[in-house]
Amino acid sequence: MKRLCHLKSLAASVCLAMALAALAPRPADAHPHVWVTVETTVTYERGAVTGFMQKWTFDEMYAAMAIQGLDANNDGQYDRKELAELAQVNIDGLKEFDYFTFPRLGDSLLKLADPKDYWLEYTNGQLSLHMTMPLDQPVLAEAEGLSFAVYDPSFFISFELAKENAVTLANAPAGCQAAIAVPKEDEELAKRLAQAAQVDASGSVGMDLGGAVAKSIVLNCPKT
Repeated sequence: MKRLCHLKSLAASVCLAMALAALAPRPADAHPHVWVTVETTVTYERGAVTGFMQKWTFDEMYAAMAIQGLDANNDGQYDRKELAELAQVNIDGLKEFDYFTFPRLGDSLLKLADPKDYWLEYTNGQLSLHMTMPLDQPVLAEAEGLSFAVYDPSFFISFELAKENAVTLANAPAGCQAAIAVPKEDEELAKRLAQAAQVDASGSVGMDLGGAVAKSIVLNCPKT
């Protein structure tokens, strides 16, 4: 398959697997096929949140498949130029999935503008996608109920926050903080996952599995 079917989306680590995942799997079969560690810098400007700078680091198996045939000069290294086409294909494919990034103000989803400053790096056996994701419209830093989460609703990809420095703030007003929402107890989490995967009367499967277990980042700034 040419460049893993050009990785039409990051969910397509293997195109056949992506096709099967789209065919309403049984709840018992719902599990991730790609694992991503997420680091996010929330960007501020003039007292408003303007977007997110993200670094996604993929699991070793996915990375090994993704870079096959990309070492153009056969020097054993993968520079930005060699990975540029793959980065572009990933970004193009991610648009269909809202870049797996869901900022919210209260219960309302916020729109993202097209990503910029994106590139792939391969270092010490790790493949990471860097990208800046501006909000379509900046949001006042002191707005109540501002949060975001990174997840795949189908749970084909498992997004996990990095153990260290998962979220940082850049140019934030004094006193601003980011807090990771406290996870539910395992029993409650399992219940939510089962509910998300429940088969309805038509035989289709609820696909917001990722949302059922995603950790949200709550952003708070003191009012001026």
